[in-house]
Order: sequence, then C-alpha cells, then structure tokens
Amino acid sequence: MTATNPTETHAGGRRRLMGEGLGRYIAALGQPKGLIGSGLLVLLVLAAVFAPILFPGGVDQQSRDSFLLPSLLHPFGTDELGRDIFVRCVYALQVSISLVIVAVPIAAVLGTLMGLSGAISGLLGEAFQRVFDIILGFPSLVLGICIVIVIGPGWLALATTIVVFSLPQFGRLARGALLSEQGREYVLAARVLGVSRPKIMIRHILPNALDPIFVQVSLSMIGGIFIEAALSIVGLGIQPPTPSLGTLLNVGIRYVYAQPMYTAGPIIMLLLLALAFNLIADALNAQVLKTRGE
Repeated sequence: MTATNPTETHAGGRRRLMGEGLGRYIAALGQPKGLIGSGLLVLLVLAAVFAPILFPGGVDQQSRDSFLLPSLLHPFGTDELGRDIFVRCVYALQVSISLVIVAVPIAAVLGTLMGLSGAISGLLGEAFQRVFDIILGFPSLVLGICIVIVIGPGWLALATTIVVFSLPQFGRLARGALLSEQGREYVLAARVLGVSRPKIMIRHILPNALDPIFVQVSLSMIGGIFIEAALSIVGLGIQPPTPSLGTLLNVGIRYVYAQPMYTAGPIIMLLLLALAFNLIADALNAQVLKTRGE
C-alpha cells in the first residue's frame, strides 16, 4: 500500500484549481464577445507599441497643411500645426494603456488583500472598510485633484489616482467573498482541524473571490482610461509635449469648429479602448455565471 503525502495532495489540488480557473478565462476569451474584445485590445496595444515603427516621422512632425479634413493620408485630418491627428492619437494610446496595465493590477492586489484582511483580524477588516467609505465619498476628479496637489501633475499622479479610486471596488468584492465563505462547512472544518487563518484565506476564501475580481479588473481599466482623460482635459494629467488622449481633447476643444476630428479622434480611441475592456468583462462574467450554474 502506497502512502499519500498530504503536501503533494494539497499542491496537486491547488494546481488543478488553477488549471480550471485558467481554462475558464481562456474559454471566455474564445466566446464571440471575448474574441472581439481581446482582438480589438491586442490591435490597439500593438499599434501603441509599434507606433515609432509605423510612424517614423514621430508624434510632432509638422507641415503647412493645418486643419485638413479626414482623408486616406490623414484619417483624422491635421491640427493647427499640420500634425497628423491620427498619429498623435496612436502615440497617446501608450499613456492610457501603460497607466491601466500598471495601476489596475496594483489596485486589484492591494484592494483584495485589504478586503480579505478580516480573515486575520476583524478589527483590521473593519478599519479598511471605513477607509473604502472615505475614498468612495470623493468623486474621481476631486480625488485626482487632491493627489495632484500633493504629487504634482504627471503619469505618477494619474497612476496613484487610479490605484486609490479602484481600491474600494476590489476590497468590497473580496470582503463579500470573505463574509459568504467563512461560514461554509469546509472553512469551519479547517478551523476545527487547526488550520491557521492566513492559510484558510489563501486556500479556501481567495480562490472563490478571484472570478469577480478578474471581471472587475476589466471594468476598472475602463474607469482608469476615463480618469486619465478627465484629469488631462483640465490640465492636471499628462503635460505637453507628451501626447495623451486627455491632452489632445484639452487642445482640440479650442478648435472644435475649425477641425471637429481634433476632439472626435481622441474620443473614438477612448471608446474603442472602453469597448474592448467592456466586451472582455462581459465575456468573463458570462463564463463565470455559466460555470457556477453548472
């Protein structure tokens, strides 16, 4: 008779659960919404990454042809200095994508840990909930202004604003999973067997909180994109000459009658990014609901 190593059993179980979770997310991206959303996102990311190769003239290449209407050569027309608005929008995607790719995962990790802290200390968990209430009391623009006053305008201030504003969303999801799971029989059995609270949180509670958190990641990226645009529009985000979708809107509003695409171009890019993340979130959510229904 062969003895079974408990450690190997737990490790194998964790690998199986991770494999099942990864399989669900891959299956979600294989659905029509997931395919369209992920394909659109990949296209935008590739355009942003390879912008210097696709448009070797650079983001500030000027010409005498100011305020040209959209054409095959200039899909969004040109601005007051004869610069191609489409090229500037593509370069501006680098800022928006880099912000959400960095800031949202940080917010997801920190917010989840803060939400699950109640599994270790009830007092600590309640304290973090009060912190979330305070953050939610500030509109994103007001919160961003407060952070910019402390840090100064720029990429770091925008990333910090996205992180802080997104914390309550992830923290409350994790807190909800904690409250719903800690009374389950398998959690009570683990406590009776003497399993420590941190291990219970990692092995039993956290895996059941991951599905809604991954959906929220996509939704928070939409919020992060619009936070950058809102703060940059009022001059508190990315500073010229670096282009961002918000700064392009800020300048384009002044010339909206002379060149409507000056504002419409960045808005189109914002909507495409938001659409990509929204389709991915819908696909993930549908797959999660389908799995739970089975």
